[in-house]
Amino acid sequence: MDRDHGSHVRVPEQRAPQQRSAGNVDLRFSVLGPVRAWRDGEALPSGSPQQRALLAALLLRGGRTATAAELIDAIWGDEPPSQALATIRTYASRLRKVLDPQTLVSDAGGYAIRAGHDTLDVTVAQELAADADKARASGDRCQARTLLNEALVLWDGEALASVPGPYAENQRTRLEEWRLQLTESRLDLDLEVGCHAEAVSELTALTAAHPLRERLRELLMVALYRSGRQAEALAVYADTRRLLADELGVDPRPELAQLQQRILRADEELARPADEPAPAPAPVRPAQLPATVPDFTGRASFVRDLSDRLATAEGSVMAVSALAGIGGVGKTTLAVHVAHQARQHFPDGQLYMDLQGAGARAAEPETVLGAFLRALGTADSAIPDSLDERAALYRSTLDGRRILVLLDNAHDAAQVRPLLPGTAGCAALITSRVRMVDLAGSHLVDLDVMSPEEALQLFTRIAGEERINSERKAALDVVAACGFLPLAIRIAASRLAARRTWTVSVLAAKLADERRRLDELQAGDLAVKATFELGYGQLEPAQARAFRLLGLADGPDISLAAAAAVLNLETHAAEDLLEALVDTSLLESAAPGRYRYHDLVRLYARSCAERDEEPQEEREAALSRLLDFYLATAAGVYALERPGDRAVAHLVATEHPGLEFTDGPQAVDWLYSEADSLLACAHQSASNGMLQRAVDLLCAAKDLAESGANSRQYETTGAALRDAARAAADPRSEARARASLSTVYLVSGRFTLADEEARHAMDLAESTKDPIPACWAPNDRGIIAFYQGRHEEGEKFLQAAIDNYRADGNLVGEASALCNLSRIHVNMDRTASAVELAQQGTAIFDGMGLSLRTANGRFALGIALTQAGRPAEALEELNEALRVFRGNRQRLWEGSTHFRMAEAHLADERPAQAAQHAEQALALRVIGGEWMRGNVLITLGRALESLGQIDRAHACWTEALGIHEQFGAAEADKVRALLSPISAA
Repeated sequence: MDRDHGSHVRVPEQRAPQQRSAGNVDLRFSVLGPVRAWRDGEALPSGSPQQRALLAALLLRGGRTATAAELIDAIWGDEPPSQALATIRTYASRLRKVLDPQTLVSDAGGYAIRAGHDTLDVTVAQELAADADKARASGDRCQARTLLNEALVLWDGEALASVPGPYAENQRTRLEEWRLQLTESRLDLDLEVGCHAEAVSELTALTAAHPLRERLRELLMVALYRSGRQAEALAVYADTRRLLADELGVDPRPELAQLQQRILRADEELARPADEPAPAPAPVRPAQLPATVPDFTGRASFVRDLSDRLATAEGSVMAVSALAGIGGVGKTTLAVHVAHQARQHFPDGQLYMDLQGAGARAAEPETVLGAFLRALGTADSAIPDSLDERAALYRSTLDGRRILVLLDNAHDAAQVRPLLPGTAGCAALITSRVRMVDLAGSHLVDLDVMSPEEALQLFTRIAGEERINSERKAALDVVAACGFLPLAIRIAASRLAARRTWTVSVLAAKLADERRRLDELQAGDLAVKATFELGYGQLEPAQARAFRLLGLADGPDISLAAAAAVLNLETHAAEDLLEALVDTSLLESAAPGRYRYHDLVRLYARSCAERDEEPQEEREAALSRLLDFYLATAAGVYALERPGDRAVAHLVATEHPGLEFTDGPQAVDWLYSEADSLLACAHQSASNGMLQRAVDLLCAAKDLAESGANSRQYETTGAALRDAARAAADPRSEARARASLSTVYLVSGRFTLADEEARHAMDLAESTKDPIPACWAPNDRGIIAFYQGRHEEGEKFLQAAIDNYRADGNLVGEASALCNLSRIHVNMDRTASAVELAQQGTAIFDGMGLSLRTANGRFALGIALTQAGRPAEALEELNEALRVFRGNRQRLWEGSTHFRMAEAHLADERPAQAAQHAEQALALRVIGGEWMRGNVLITLGRALESLGQIDRAHACWTEALGIHEQFGAAEADKVRALLSPISAA
């Protein structure tokens, strides 16, 4: 067996086997690898190969005596030397001096090793395996897996490595077979507990190393089937049947044939792992409901009706109830209260999400589904991209579970439908401003204001019974002035409770004041506005100004630093104002240092800004400062990540500063944490006379496009800025926006759209002489031409990009374009120049100390070296690139590097390793989207073909062909050529 394909069994060289017993044993021995001995952790000399053979023969007898004749036969077999007996005595004498006389003893004309319990790694492994069997028999599969892994980790390569003699050879075979049995048992447990996706890569390598071992093939078929790869699972069976017929002239064993039939029938039982053992970790039980208010009042009929509806979910009906009503009427409060009361009916958990339906940008259903799937225990790598796939996985995850889903503040039925569970036992509660008459099967509830009795009761509970009872008439005046609207009552009562010097009559008088527009409390949406007017009227002037101006900014929330920029204040002064607003409930503290408005409060704040903020220029100045803050900070992050990149020198200068970072990871963390708000600011600024800075912010945040993060919002913002620039006849802004859009399209594999944007950007750059699009656009067009097989055209574009970068003195850009040109030369079979170009680019990156960019260079150099027939050198470069990409959270680049490592291993005629890396690339995903995934499948198929797994290779190529035909890609012909010999056969 190839040691590189072991089941996580490598251990540091010269490490003594760990002692499992409680006693202090200072001697340790190892035969599961080189034969070695340790005293107090220090390695002891074990002598010549024959001397190690003697030591191994004694150790493996478990303390029993071995005669001299037995030892001679063990070391030399049928051809011992003439002085064999004397040699045995010499070896024994030397070992006795190294160990000690009490350890290696003479007994009845032979020798034995008398050592303490658990001093030999084989004994430790045997005990671990036995304990694993007991744990498995008791149902504790997780503990059994842990114990088997502990046993397997004791192997340090081939057992009895380099030990001569027939005895050692027989023991090597026995121990290797035992190791494989333990590995199969551990893999079987992997599948039982649902780790099938992780097992595919290891099983692929093991079946390549042991092609006639049917149990491994059986496990691989199950792992592939449970990973949704049914065609490959069936192909493994076909490969196995053909191999056994060719090599042994036999058919697969009945168990394997029965497994094939179950896969053909799409056996649901086979698709599910075994029931989780009792000691295993319990399934994730989300408990996301917001806290219910302790002073919840009234609504008895609604509570009873909704509770009854939710209780029916225990039967055969999925309960869906939708609450509608004006803002501030208490929809969320009622829904949360009912949900808490119904928790007993939903023991598997409760999910909650604010869908932000009343805001300018409601939450995207796919984003909500991603959050729900994570809350239900789904790994990020297992969450698909599309809305339909996420919805399907969400419904499958909820199947058989009793979960309550609370969808708060929905925009419309279309937003809600993908978020509904699909089976009985689950229920959904929905709140919205609109009646969802088009939501099939839902129970609609129209929520009105409180009755006078309920309103007074709520007011009393919050403000305090003693104060209210003494002024009952004034209290009735207050709740009546609030229009019996729960949110207005709660705000009024909270203010009264917080001001002990006020009487109820004082509050009633304030509400009766015409300046508070109390009559608006009686009219539709104005009721919400008038309710918030109560809190707003209590603010100090500086607080009111902060409330108005902060409400102008789009985005889900705002950081303290960004808020300070909006207000043009020092951070500590801004924090005092924001915390005061939190105390008034007009602002929420989303997290330490981050703040957000409820959507209704934001609308109210903006109306206040339009009404009260004089002059109007102050509103525009506040948004301008926010844009400056984001642009200056993002430009600093860009410069820190790309020292020497001249793009930042061509951005519009800002009047107001941003944050400054000296630590690269901290800067990148800021960019990704602020992505939503930053892009919302850029989008908002398209129509506020700040177009050029908004476009430059998009350019400075280019990492958000290149990494694949926030790509949807980045694309939407880029398109809005492009259209605004075109409408404003601003070619400079249009060219930069198009160049940015090209990048996000390119990363996702939409090459036609990317090329169209880059082409327009190049044309516009001709007239504006703007270095940014003049460099970025031809670079992107060169990459696109490379992907589409237009190599000569791509070479021209990249050479133009190199010339433009050089003219601008942009070494970083030049190095990047050189590496891209290297890729073109690889595909044009100009391998010498491809290697040279990649080396030039990498040398520039190295000289500037750019670790992440150097990884890009080494990535390109690895590809070129592979093509040049130097796979070993290529793998050195790619391994280093992989290390850097992994350390910088560049998941797509990490997957792409695994793909290129698979190609290098394949070129080095190591198909098993190639298959492993290709599987990891598929799991991580790669740059270039679905089109590049097709290429990974081609490489995986070639590796599998070299391993003799023809039918599985055929399944990979068939899937790749479908992808490339969909894209109209030239690779489709290559795949057909790969498939044609199989089809003909």
